[in-house]
Amino acid sequence: MNPKQVAGEAAAQFIKPGMIVGLGTGSTANFAISKLGELVKNENLNIKGVPTSQASENLAKEVGIPILSLGDVEFVDVTIDGADEIDGEYRMIKGGGGALLREKMVASVTKKEIIVVGPGKEVEILGKFPLPVEIIKFGWDFIQKRIAKLGCVPELRLKNGRPFITDNGNYILDCQFGSIQNPEQLEENLNRIPGVVENGLFIGLAHVLVIGTEEKAIIKNK
Repeated sequence: MNPKQVAGEAAAQFIKPGMIVGLGTGSTANFAISKLGELVKNENLNIKGVPTSQASENLAKEVGIPILSLGDVEFVDVTIDGADEIDGEYRMIKGGGGALLREKMVASVTKKEIIVVGPGKEVEILGKFPLPVEIIKFGWDFIQKRIAKLGCVPELRLKNGRPFITDNGNYILDCQFGSIQNPEQLEENLNRIPGVVENGLFIGLAHVLVIGTEEKAIIKNK
């Protein structure tokens, strides 16, 4: 079986009746959403979902998961989401799918964040995967120069030859650091730059890691 599917479906087993569930974004999270839809349909699982992107909302509606907006809830019981990289302290780079802002907003009010990944996402040091930084459109090249001074090569994300636009109407800079020695300090430095909306460093937000292989899911608790 596809390792991403193994991880996503294994994470769905953490969901209990009555829960408010954060619905992550990306290929691995999609398997979890689809599995939850099966449980809603076939086992009458009573849950409500808070999506982290328009794509996740569309899929959730398609598979029959009732939807709440983030403003409707005080907290989220469990969120199932993916990661582009995760280190031994469960610090992550996220945002490869472009939903980092909403993902971080939902994660910030989540009691248990379950991260689902396939093989190869665990790293000793973050930074090989380019760090996504969501920025406003106005003065984007000015912001790009400011971010470059932090020691990276920031490239404007494109889609079909045009700037990629997030669900929030912003641009993304994919910042190649190579190695991020102090993620906490970098997050602080990025957030000080005017025009930066959010960055893809997720620190202190993950609680459970589910790694899919072709044979089984490996579950690790922080």
